[in-house]
Amino acid sequence: MSMRVTGNFASASPVATTAEAGLTPTRTSRGNLIAPAWVLVAGDFHRAGGMDRANAELARYLCSAGVAVHLVSYRVDPELAAQPNVRVHLARRIAGAHFLGQRQLDWLGRAVANGVIAQVPGARVLVNGGNCEWPDINWVHYVHREWLTSASGAPLWFRLKVAIDGRSNLRKEQRVLKAARIVIANSERTRADLIRDVALDPRRVRTVYLGCGSEWQAITPERRAAARAWLGESTERPLAVFVGAFGHDSRKGFDTLWTAWRSLCARSDWDANLIVAGGGRALPRWRDAIKRNGLETRIRLLGYTERVAEALAAADLLVSPVRYESYGLNVQEALCCGVPAMVSRSAGVAERYPAELNDLLLPNPDDASDLAIRLLHWRAGIEDLKRRIVPFSATLRSWTWGDMAAQMIAVTESAEPASAFAGMQTQTGEPA
Repeated sequence: MSMRVTGNFASASPVATTAEAGLTPTRTSRGNLIAPAWVLVAGDFHRAGGMDRANAELARYLCSAGVAVHLVSYRVDPELAAQPNVRVHLARRIAGAHFLGQRQLDWLGRAVANGVIAQVPGARVLVNGGNCEWPDINWVHYVHREWLTSASGAPLWFRLKVAIDGRSNLRKEQRVLKAARIVIANSERTRADLIRDVALDPRRVRTVYLGCGSEWQAITPERRAAARAWLGESTERPLAVFVGAFGHDSRKGFDTLWTAWRSLCARSDWDANLIVAGGGRALPRWRDAIKRNGLETRIRLLGYTERVAEALAAADLLVSPVRYESYGLNVQEALCCGVPAMVSRSAGVAERYPAELNDLLLPNPDDASDLAIRLLHWRAGIEDLKRRIVPFSATLRSWTWGDMAAQMIAVTESAEPASAFAGMQTQTGEPA
């Protein structure tokens, strides 16, 4: 790929290299027939986030298969970008915001896809939801019409942004998903949402669960002690963890956990502490609320951190009262480590829970009283609950990122790749 990089935007003539032209499909070590070149369009490819991690792991699998991989994104992990068969095409994230950079990512993705397919017939293009208008494979991590919030407590500018952005996302999501040859959902919940609310043909929507990385293993006493030391917490005190961004829309449900935890801290017998990992615009408001209520020693806000694995290693429980979650990778990661996880029954990951762990599923993410009762039951049987989840943890760990990627490749074999998109303008200048 001939590419000139200026700042964080790649200005390119998006065509494949001569070495890529004429390549034919090959088979992976797992027996999958795989196209010789792939274009992946996603906001980020890195290890720190949920859907970003999933996108990166698919890219790594394709790299290991020896095919040409084109990544169109705002950010790509350096070790992934350094692979010899990877070409990176960076879009500009204007003012650090996805919202302002969406049009640029869409345009660049279509430009790269058209260029690659012109040189490598049979190349595949995979996009996420409505992030790029290309009618081939669409991997859905989030369905916008499932979370239509007014964000009533947010500043006026944010409410206006949500209204404008929401309408745009809904229209584009409907248009792009209906044009896709095949749609991959990250859970049966997401698949049902797409069939019911986006009116997709069920035959075109397949479910592939997210995988597990080899680093998510049962926590040893040594790891737990080291993690507790990092947090400055006693090894004897029960510790719960919340992982999630603090948006003005309260989608992650921290407000419900806050109400439950505050009520528990009023009891003389409640000795558990809460660690909160996540940043976001609403974080200062919650920091002030915790201080006003004198709970700084009982609820600690870490802010954004890349040390989530250490926070989980220190924990006895993850709490995730989400109002909408298409899957819930942080819940899966906690369970893979042997940490019990309470999560809303409506979350995609909840459908994987066996019946004997139904007590960990929250029927109503707005019910703080129910959550407080469940936390009391957890406190009374911490070690028993850890033993109960051992078989489920092993099951989740057995489904690796490689398994996920291989199943995705197998699913795509049922749909012919798209040819060059007629709606894409071919000039290489940046969109207005």
